[in-house]
Amino acid sequence: MSAVIELEGQRLNLFNGGPKFKFTEAISLFVNCETQEEVDYYWQHLSAGGEESRCGWLKDKFGLSWQVVPSVLTKLLYSPDRKKADSVMQAMLKMKKLDISLLQAAYENG
Repeated sequence: MSAVIELEGQRLNLFNGGPKFKFTEAISLFVNCETQEEVDYYWQHLSAGGEESRCGWLKDKFGLSWQVVPSVLTKLLYSPDRKKADSVMQAMLKMKKLDISLLQAAYENG
């Protein structure tokens, strides 16, 4: 059994590997979000029936891993000010769903 889907112009081929091959964290899908509303939306819908994890990771009801991440996180983590970037990292490590305002506050107070 197989299927073909298209997401944002990217064609994906899906195959049923049978019960021997399970989803693992070795593969995940990444959702890049511009706003907290987007983070909240995808987090709520993808985690429904699944399992929330840490640092923006979750598993959906099928066991597939997702990363729901605000795009500003990359900017904050790769700041040349390492003290501020480390402060953002420490804040992120305490979160399940990522909160843009808390990440930005950690940066400002870092």
